[in-house]
Amino acid sequence: MASAERRPGFSKRAHISIFTSYVAAIGGALFGFVLLLVSLFSPGSFAFARNAAQDAAKPVGEVSAVTRNSSRSIIGIIVGYIEAGSKNAALQKELRVARAQLAEAEAIEDENRRLKQLLSLREKEIRPVASARLIGSSPSSTRRFALIGAGASDGVMVGQPVRSATGLVGRVLETGRRTARVLLITDGQSIVPVRRIKGNVAGFAQGQADGTLIVRLIEMGINPLKKGDLLVTSGSGGLYRPNVPVAMVENVTRDGAVARIISDPAATDFVMIEPVWQPMTELRGMDGETPP
Repeated sequence: MASAERRPGFSKRAHISIFTSYVAAIGGALFGFVLLLVSLFSPGSFAFARNAAQDAAKPVGEVSAVTRNSSRSIIGIIVGYIEAGSKNAALQKELRVARAQLAEAEAIEDENRRLKQLLSLREKEIRPVASARLIGSSPSSTRRFALIGAGASDGVMVGQPVRSATGLVGRVLETGRRTARVLLITDGQSIVPVRRIKGNVAGFAQGQADGTLIVRLIEMGINPLKKGDLLVTSGSGGLYRPNVPVAMVENVTRDGAVARIISDPAATDFVMIEPVWQPMTELRGMDGETPP
């Protein structure tokens, strides 16, 4: 009978375990209910527990804060580095632009200065045919030519002298409608009557195609030229009006000198084209008649 009443699969240990869990659950519920009532009617009773929990969590919080701050610092450094790079690139770009603008301003100032020099010449001396930019020259060729930005439509004609603010450049050799070809005074086919500005020593200056002129004196004998003497146009034979600076004596020779030109075409931006000078026009009286 005892064996018949025993339930299949029943265990006394399991029964005790289930009973214990029930008791623990009911006890936990009652304990939680009591704590709830205490927290409602006396909230300060659990302050010690909260403080203890906060104290226990302090090391973990500090580690977390340090990690968070470190990560923020690293991110800040990376962001700052990227921003610094972009700002540096922007500053370098602004610096390049500023340098370009400064160079442009200096070039404009220098150009205005040269234009004022030409304007001063126009106001004080004879009226030029035209003013133009010297477009280019041939410094490496055996011949010495230049191109100017004025032509027949501007009144430029073959044979007219060309000068800069500092001195004689050459004469017009060919003309187009808007441009003209200039034979420079350094060309071997160019011969300019000159004189020393002091002492009225006359001669002829012929180009050597190397930026210098060979000066040969008209009167042979003792050579009065000295290094540093300034040579100007004499006006002999017409074409070039007198007293235009031409060259400066560099070396004295037996019958003349080697002189360096004053107005270098490579360093000249603007030139004036002057009318052909005719000495007889200077001798006309007030009544317009030419004396015998």
